Amino acid sequence: MRLMRVISLNSNGIRAAARKGFYAWLRRQRADVVCLQEIKAQVDQLNDPQFWPPSFRCYYHPAQKKGYSGVALYARREPDEVIEGLGWPDFDAEGRWIEARFGNLSVISLYLPSGSSSETRQQVKFDVMARLTPCFERLRRDGREYIICGDWNIAHTKADIKNWRGNQKNSGFLPQERAWLDKLFGPMGWVDAFRVVNQSADEYTWWSNRGQAWAKNVGWRIDYQVVTPGLRDRISDAKIYRSKRFSDHAPLIVDYALES
Repeated sequence: MRLMRVISLNSNGIRAAARKGFYAWLRRQRADVVCLQEIKAQVDQLNDPQFWPPSFRCYYHPAQKKGYSGVALYARREPDEVIEGLGWPDFDAEGRWIEARFGNLSVISLYLPSGSSSETRQQVKFDVMARLTPCFERLRRDGREYIICGDWNIAHTKADIKNWRGNQKNSGFLPQERAWLDKLFGPMGWVDAFRVVNQSADEYTWWSNRGQAWAKNVGWRIDYQVVTPGLRDRISDAKIYRSKRFSDHAPLIVDYALES
């Protein structure tokens, strides 16, 4: 057996996260794959060597719009193949999916749209969810193992959000969104890696910058590593890093015990 550590973080601007010490922290984490979302940068804005850690092969899939969205993936081992996007022009223009393939295993950095800014964006989110459903069904049938890391922008259950009563009509905790995750983690057979090994209450990955949300741990668990059932028994540990703050999200760290 060998241990594979996968870290996922919505950086809320990779350059801002760097200024807050993210890369210094990352050097100590022994990560094998790092999935970043909301990098908010074009590749030509990432000339500083810190954005190309020498321990990793680094792959960026920015949004076409400057200062917006975008995903990245760092891999300690060179992938067999890297795939940017899903072939959907609107979705891919926002830089929301990058996949690295290692033999029969794929690791994906996904940034699902948020619907909190407007009703229009909520409808975009619903549309993307609808299109992802058959996509995820195909992935479940293709014989590969998948780790889909990222900011899914949905808290699944009441255990995944501090103020669930006050947020039932808000984007990220709408009944339709939660029902979609019910289907994903139910009939479709995908697995919420964190909950396989960590059932603790008050475990969140995002906190509003308003008020004292961070200090009082009034948060949401909206960042996941979603895996195929074949990896369920390979999950050895899962934790959310909160000692230092690099973003309004916290790094989600999952260790997998894989066959050598």
